[in-house]
Amino acid sequence: MNHARSLQRAALLALLPVLLAAGLCLAPVPRWLMGAALGAALLLAVERLRALGRLAERPLQTLSNLLAAIREGDYSFRARTPTSADALGDVFRELNTLSELLQQQRTKAMEATALLRSVMEEIDVAVFAFDEEGRLQLVNRAGEAFLGQRQAHLLGRPAAELGLAEALAEEGPGLLDLALPGRVGRFERRRGAFRQAGRPHQLLVLSDLTRPLREEERQAWQRLIRVLGHEINNSLAPIQSLSGSIATLLERQGPEWQEDAAQGLAIIGSRAQALGRFMESYTRLARLPEPQLREVDAGALAHKLAALEQRLPVAVEEGPAMGFPGDADQLEQALINLLRNAVDSALTCGGGVRIGWRRAGSWIEFLIEDEGTGLPPSGNLFVPFFTTKPGGSGIGLVLARQVAEGHRGSLHLANREPRGARAVLRLPLKG
Repeated sequence: MNHARSLQRAALLALLPVLLAAGLCLAPVPRWLMGAALGAALLLAVERLRALGRLAERPLQTLSNLLAAIREGDYSFRARTPTSADALGDVFRELNTLSELLQQQRTKAMEATALLRSVMEEIDVAVFAFDEEGRLQLVNRAGEAFLGQRQAHLLGRPAAELGLAEALAEEGPGLLDLALPGRVGRFERRRGAFRQAGRPHQLLVLSDLTRPLREEERQAWQRLIRVLGHEINNSLAPIQSLSGSIATLLERQGPEWQEDAAQGLAIIGSRAQALGRFMESYTRLARLPEPQLREVDAGALAHKLAALEQRLPVAVEEGPAMGFPGDADQLEQALINLLRNAVDSALTCGGGVRIGWRRAGSWIEFLIEDEGTGLPPSGNLFVPFFTTKPGGSGIGLVLARQVAEGHRGSLHLANREPRGARAVLRLPLKG
């Protein structure tokens, strides 16, 4: 029975005692019996009217509970709908449909938000969101790596304190050089605006272009070195063979010109050998393999490197006892190149050299500092073949940086005050 018919039946039941009492008034019955019948009829009518009120109130209360649940965001409640059609049943059915639709939309929104968060955490692009006061409100995992700290220590801090004021101030996309705690290099910057809870926010996206540019540069040099090596080796082989043959023939000639010719041919052979060594040093750049990661003890590595340098005593500044994943052979070669440069610089002015290590968040940093002449005023320090030292090969710094980036780290050089230079080789503590 639908709600409307239930109300009609309850109303009839409420009127029935009154009608019966009215019928008794027309019958010849004693007054006391008539009064008792009227009293009983009124009491029964009042009770029926109360039942009618409760019957009318119950669906309204259900309707109120459903609307309150929807307002609170709880879409799991459903109303029981009558099998027969009536207006109240239609209202309940529409409310149930609305709750189900809202629940589906919220589920989709939650899944989309979870997907967005997963994508933000996995992409190798730093995403930052700042409020209208310039304070950080959101950062992804790549952003944490760029800033060298966890999210809990970054949220709420102003952009200037994080080193992002310049990136946040400029309009439109562009390129800029940044020295962030966790990453140094050239970045592509994009900025946008959005609103959250009615308040304006700024979105900052930073892409590190250093490694892609370095990889393109390295591949270009590899191709060039392979071509040069092939062509020069093709020239060196006949030169060496010919010089040996001529030297043999000269042994059969007179003593007047034998000495001069032999000396000239010796120079040819010597220069050919030097050119071979020269090209071999460059081909090392193209042949550097992927690092084989094993546990490396930072203290043992630093002490070993200091002991290898014999031209000048190298002081070791002790850091915390710690290990990290790395290729010990490649790291030794990179740090030896840096240490050799520091000693070369210190020897020119009688300064000292020291090597040490420290922990910087999720990174380990090897520091090599000297009291020498400092870095030359040139932007070509990491360009292959470029050197400011007589007889230098121009691959030491390039090789050291290539090793660092092969370990997902970085190499940074800077001058010190009042004199000298500092090299910082930064490597991740986890592979």
